[in-house]
Amino acid sequence: MKRDNWITNIFFALLVSVMTISVAVASPLTQPKADGLIGEQANGYIGLVRQDVPADIKRLVNDVNAKRKAGYQKIAAKQGTSLADVERVGGNTAIEKTLRGNYIRDASGTWRKK
Repeated sequence: MKRDNWITNIFFALLVSVMTISVAVASPLTQPKADGLIGEQANGYIGLVRQDVPADIKRLVNDVNAKRKAGYQKIAAKQGTSLADVERVGGNTAIEKTLRGNYIRDASGTWRKK
């Protein structure tokens, strides 16, 4: 029972964080995702679907990932769990919210359209 409560707390905190981050960066990510340049990954971070993306998109991905990692670290510290657990929940949440037709990268490392 205690583990279920712990998972619920992590999920809720992560959901709030992802929603906050998504609102803050949704506009800049929307077009590169639609263009198939970037996508959500199972590890909780944005990845480059193609390596030939413009430098500004690479900077955007690095910035978003740094903000996500900082958020994940805060959640992990607050919940007393590992960063890897929070990243995994974040990845699952982001993949679930990814629009149909955008790319996602599963745990095996394979990019595919949702």
